[in-house]
Amino acid sequence: MSAYLGYLECPRCELQTSEEEAYWGCAPCLKEGLPVNIHPVYDLRGSTLDLQNSASGIFRYQSLLPITGQRSPVSLGEGSTPLVHLAELGTQIGLENLFVKDETRNPTWSYKDRLSAVAVNHARESGASTVVVATTGNHGAAVAAYAAAAGLNCVILTLDSVPAEMKVLMQVYGAQVVALPSGPERWELMRSAVKAFGWTPMSGLVDPPVGSNPFGIDGYKTIAYELVEDLGRQPDCVVVPTAYGDGLTGIYRGFMDLKDLGMIDAIPKMVAAEPLGPYAASLQGGGEMPIRVQPRDSVAFSIASPVATYQGIQTIRNSGGTAVAIEEDATITHAQKQLAAAGLYLETSAAICLPAAARLAGKTLSKEDLVVLVATSSGLKDTRGTASGLAAVPTISPDLNELARIVNGI
Repeated sequence: MSAYLGYLECPRCELQTSEEEAYWGCAPCLKEGLPVNIHPVYDLRGSTLDLQNSASGIFRYQSLLPITGQRSPVSLGEGSTPLVHLAELGTQIGLENLFVKDETRNPTWSYKDRLSAVAVNHARESGASTVVVATTGNHGAAVAAYAAAAGLNCVILTLDSVPAEMKVLMQVYGAQVVALPSGPERWELMRSAVKAFGWTPMSGLVDPPVGSNPFGIDGYKTIAYELVEDLGRQPDCVVVPTAYGDGLTGIYRGFMDLKDLGMIDAIPKMVAAEPLGPYAASLQGGGEMPIRVQPRDSVAFSIASPVATYQGIQTIRNSGGTAVAIEEDATITHAQKQLAAAGLYLETSAAICLPAAARLAGKTLSKEDLVVLVATSSGLKDTRGTASGLAAVPTISPDLNELARIVNGI
């Protein structure tokens, strides 16, 4: 039986909102000039969460997700991703208990599959026929895959500048993909389409942004459930690559569920790893209003947001966490190589969590702390940047001496 009560609530003013108005954020807070996302509400009294059952995937936790369960959920096998101990790399940066939650093992190679699985299933239950998403790639590929599996039409609004690999991943599932010059233009067109055609938005559509589809965000709660299951306890810190704070907030909400259910006794510090620094600036500013920084290009393009969100800022503050801005492209690409040397090929936007953790080591994090990096996406989503830092592959004759010269660098 689902603990979801069928409505959403603003985390700031506590106004309750119907599902029909869920995608636009909190109207009263917006009138005050503060854009705020809203979140599904649950009644956890009498709820249980069996972390020892033999099932796998995120829908083993269906009672704590915002879907009714009247129909069997559409699933592609998302979730139950491995937790990898980076013993040697952790020692190098001063964190002996450093782990990676490897979300590249999801069906479309990113943690967006958790969000999309829940958002698409909720849309199907609500009678949607077409879903629409504004995306730079990972979110679009995931929505396209789940929409195809659910028999829904999918429209994707992306950017001219996204890598070819991303466009292929979005198109191959049958979605209608169109590119626009800028992010604000995508959101404006998406708002118009939602109002005119009745399409169901899978991503954020308001500007300034509040975050993504509020039902889908709770798909990320399952990362917290799996971490506690695998570790037997809560981590001390979770580092999440962050743009609009969806993953950061969803994971935090999962830990809050576990605390409310009496299954853990503390909430991990939630750390936002970001390339442009709006969260670091907003936290330093000390106010409620998210601060906008100067936009610029970054190798971590998937999370290169110049503006923070209320949900992300409050998640960091409420958990006692922080934000770490990794602004140097060279630092991010070096981290990608470090992780690859440990056997993990991550997108640059995911690799950013490693230097973020390294900068906290010996300061807010001790070497004994149990730290989890959320590896949000595979490096196969954008191979151009990686290839530019690698030597050309030589073509040789089938000659052993020539092979030896190449291998030995002679």
